[in-house]
Amino acid sequence: MKRMSCALLLVLLALACKHNELTNANAMVNKSIEVSGGARFKQAIIDFDFRDRHYKAIRNKGYYELMRTTIQEQDTIVDTLNSHGEFSRFINQEEVVLHDTIAAKYISSVNAVHYFSVLPYGLNDAAVNKFYLGKAKVKNSEYYKIKVTFDEEGGGEDYDDVFVYWINTETYKADYLAYSYAESDGTGYRFREAYNERYVEGIRFVDYNNYKPRTNTVKVENLDRLFKQGELKLLSKIELKGISVN
Repeated sequence: MKRMSCALLLVLLALACKHNELTNANAMVNKSIEVSGGARFKQAIIDFDFRDRHYKAIRNKGYYELMRTTIQEQDTIVDTLNSHGEFSRFINQEEVVLHDTIAAKYISSVNAVHYFSVLPYGLNDAAVNKFYLGKAKVKNSEYYKIKVTFDEEGGGEDYDDVFVYWINTETYKADYLAYSYAESDGTGYRFREAYNERYVEGIRFVDYNNYKPRTNTVKVENLDRLFKQGELKLLSKIELKGISVN
């Protein structure tokens, strides 16, 4: 009987710790969203340019419409994705019918740019799961490490991607992030370092140094260690230009 009581106690303690872990992660992300713009994200029109394309996001109390405009020679191509999962492509204002596999590719690329542009906003979506991994020190600052996974239902095509965010313990700003994603020959990894912080109409925007590890035999939650050891290779810079918010 005593053994059963001890076992039950251990189970209850484990569940309590798990609940506390989730609560802490949610609280940290909530605070990070608040200092990055908070409620301003929910009702805003955001425009920016990224790599010779123009992006526009319209958000209105839960509804959103994400757009990308590409100029190719004489053609103007507009891709649109909304919160109902509806995707459309227009070439010179005429809608084009796409094969499902091609449309899925465009949906993923449009959604990805808009997703990264307003982080950490979006980390409270219903399909998002958050876990507190503890603290870490990067460049003389202390951070909370938050792991993010996604449910298959509502998590999008890349629901099995795993993210880690480093949230500054003093400012609550997300200064670093890493993620793993599926590649044709295995798993790919990226680590991003935020820089060029600016606020536009109360919303925080950053650019990123985009790194990759020299080997894929790593864990996404340990990429900060490789970054501190100089074991990451700079691939590119993620820069948003011409930002406007209404």
